[in-house]
Amino acid sequence: MRRVGTVNYHVHKPERQAFVIDAGGVVGRLIAPDLIPTEIALHDTRAGDTAVSFADDSVAFETNPSAVTGFAGNGWQAQYDAELTVLLTRAVGAQEVVVFDHTVREDDPNSDRKPARNVHSDYSAEGAQKRVVDILGADRAADWAEGHYGFINVWRPVGASINSAPLGFVRPATVKPEDWILIDLIYPDRRGHIMGLAANAEHEWVYQSNMTPDEVAFFNIYDSQGLASVAHSAVDRVEDASITRIRKSIESRTLVRY
Repeated sequence: MRRVGTVNYHVHKPERQAFVIDAGGVVGRLIAPDLIPTEIALHDTRAGDTAVSFADDSVAFETNPSAVTGFAGNGWQAQYDAELTVLLTRAVGAQEVVVFDHTVREDDPNSDRKPARNVHSDYSAEGAQKRVVDILGADRAADWAEGHYGFINVWRPVGASINSAPLGFVRPATVKPEDWILIDLIYPDRRGHIMGLAANAEHEWVYQSNMTPDEVAFFNIYDSQGLASVAHSAVDRVEDASITRIRKSIESRTLVRY
């Protein structure tokens, strides 16, 4: 069965582009650069359309149930961080794991954190190296920089399986260097940047259909020894039109030392 969806690619421009986040001091208000909605074909790992591995494709899917069933309020983070540490130690051979951020996203107009609907990766090389210092401090970061480290995101559905807006990934081998665009992130109190992706007909998109809260995707955002950063985005697609529940997920950002 041919699966299709729509994503929003970035556009090459002569001037520097930016997202303005919490614009005007309004939490959740986002001003975005120009994006081009583009229909894509999706290869479903669950259906056997394709297979991916973290080592070759910078993304992997696996069943990994959590003892945490809700991510609101306090009290769940220590348990969940410990579970992510076990996962990444086993799955990618991490020797040390620092979990530094969690974002719960809900596909609701009233949500402060909606699914990201632009094709992107979270860090440039410069941004990743600066973030290591922010997280670890200068001395510890210098020690890590002498070895092999990386940023890995772990994504999980919350509450129910994903029927709409699944998370899709571009197989890195199909991305050309010139497809990437440096995009500023302007916050009320700081400035960062991400890497946006421009459209290319050669891009091969992969995802796993109907992911459940017992399943995770873990994917590489930056690697100090060159494992490719994987472009990703929520994909506008509905698996079953008779189901109307809202897509909800948690994305956890981690720094790992190999």
